Amino acid sequence: MNDRDAGLEAGPPEPPQQAAPLYVPPNPEPDENIRHSLFGEILDWMLAPLLLLWPMSIAITYLVAKSIANQPFDDALEDRVTVLSQQIRTVSGKPVVQLPGSARDVLRADDVDSVYFQISGPAGLHLDGDRDLPRPRAGSSDDQARGGAVSFRNDSIHGTPVRVAYSYVNLDPLREPGKGAEPELALVQVAETLDKRAHLANEIIKGVILPQFIILPVILALVWFALSRGLSPLAELQQRIRARPQDDLSPIDPRQVPEEISPLVGSFNDMLERLAQTVEMQKRFIADAAHQMKTPLAGMRMQSELALRQVDPGEIHRSLEQLATSSESATRLVNQLLALARAENQPHAGLAFEEIDLAQLARATVQDWVQASFAAQIDLGLELPEEPQDKPLPIAGNALMLRELLSNLIDNALRYTPSGGSVTVRVRRDGEQALLEVEDTGPGIAPTERAHVFERFYRILGTNVQGSGLGLAIVREIAQQHGAEIDIFNNPRSHSKKYPGSLFRLTFPPPVQEPLDAD
Repeated sequence: MNDRDAGLEAGPPEPPQQAAPLYVPPNPEPDENIRHSLFGEILDWMLAPLLLLWPMSIAITYLVAKSIANQPFDDALEDRVTVLSQQIRTVSGKPVVQLPGSARDVLRADDVDSVYFQISGPAGLHLDGDRDLPRPRAGSSDDQARGGAVSFRNDSIHGTPVRVAYSYVNLDPLREPGKGAEPELALVQVAETLDKRAHLANEIIKGVILPQFIILPVILALVWFALSRGLSPLAELQQRIRARPQDDLSPIDPRQVPEEISPLVGSFNDMLERLAQTVEMQKRFIADAAHQMKTPLAGMRMQSELALRQVDPGEIHRSLEQLATSSESATRLVNQLLALARAENQPHAGLAFEEIDLAQLARATVQDWVQASFAAQIDLGLELPEEPQDKPLPIAGNALMLRELLSNLIDNALRYTPSGGSVTVRVRRDGEQALLEVEDTGPGIAPTERAHVFERFYRILGTNVQGSGLGLAIVREIAQQHGAEIDIFNNPRSHSKKYPGSLFRLTFPPPVQEPLDAD
């Protein structure tokens, strides 16, 4: 050990202050906001407009029926006005109505409605008909009627609504309009009540609306059938998935599903592929772990059986030492397997992370390995940034997993560094990024081997160091979860050809603070 280790034995460092979490998981969506039935959702959106448009259809049908019913009766009123207009004569300069009694009876003959007529001369002089029939109001229709055309209006007589057709008759047709005094006009009006019109309109409405009461249930049934038929591929897909064996993770053929859900099936196939890869990795991991466990367990069994057969205390002692060595190897292997399983089952980066001072974490971790470095006669040092101690080097991560990562790197360096060598843990800043480096003066790692040392149970040939080959696999898994990049170099400070040393460098991204709410 050199003077770099003096500060490591001064005492335990102050515990880092707990920072607020960088990420808070969103609240789960309430169950009432989740649509549970696609069938019901589509049915609602199809039937709701239909049921809303149906009353509008009835209202429009009623208006159209009234218009249709008015037309033939208006034509009949117009004919009556035309006939009455032809019965007005001028005798000795006075208008006279020549209307026989039989014509009056025919004019008023109606079994349903009451018919009224009125003929008035200039200045409102009553000539014939019903005096109570109101005169037309001044307006565009009245001006049109003064030109000789027949106009219509709705009015009432004795409190009963009536339909009125009226026209003005020029009593002096030889006088040219626009010359001299205004021509003398006679007003002819014919009115009838609205019973026949209302009856006809009701018949039209019945003829249109009543079939709709039969058609609407048929439409609902057809919509229900069409939806059931259209969504049947989903039910078939569900049945095919349910009928699969538990170990069948083969992809679903997208050609056997409708085009609309093929993106969903594609995403589901991607998930199945990832799941299959995970299951395969777990199977391979379990097989490799079982194979690795056989060696220490077999050694323990052999040494225990050998100790039971021995009578010489010295031989028994040597067997117990070998048993302890095998037990230590098995314990380390089990601990590393548990650490790797814990690392692989951690949440994705950011879910349970907090802000951590990398310098303080490195100091606390190195202190745990001081005694091991003394036992191996290796100089273990720590180099921190040349910054004020109250200025942290923050990263986002899980403190327990990061200490596991650094412990595996230090353990790996101590195992491969010969006695009298050195291992240095270095923390420094590179712009906005934090760097964690572990360098040793061991035999180094060939460039062709650097891509494989992070694989599980991988051991470089020719090394006589005891180990399981899981330490660097744990390092890679934890680094990936923290978004850190890991690189391997030769030790730039080593000048020995036999021991070029290794430098493991982890580059951590700067912590991303969540924006505060505006309120």
